[in-house]
Amino acid sequence: MKCPACSNIMIVVEHDKVELDYCLSCQGVWFDAGELELLLETAQLEGDHLSLDNILTSPEATAKERKRKCPTCGTMMKKATVGHDPEVIIDVCPRGEGLWFDRGEVGLLIEQLPDKSDSQGRIINFLGEVFRVSD
Repeated sequence: MKCPACSNIMIVVEHDKVELDYCLSCQGVWFDAGELELLLETAQLEGDHLSLDNILTSPEATAKERKRKCPTCGTMMKKATVGHDPEVIIDVCPRGEGLWFDRGEVGLLIEQLPDKSDSQGRIINFLGEVFRVSD
């Protein structure tokens, strides 16, 4: 799969049966439809507001970065705001194919979720090791 940010080929990384596409060049990550929800569910973290449907129906966010094409279907993606304090602007395929996070954005979002046991720490450690995100 081609990276929507820098056009390099991405690699597939698996964590708890969730396959994520990761760009070694720009360190962005692509979640196919349902993968973010599955990652949070597997770790027993609350993130109902992070469902693809909720993000798709949110208003378009204003961002200085250029719009990107979905790596799955080629449609121009919409900018959406997720999280709070800080808000994270991600790219979402309007056809529901998935979500694109630039370097570090997944970690920012995971850190904002309500903590349940050590699941949040495990995901952040995984993200830190694989996606070079600090915890």
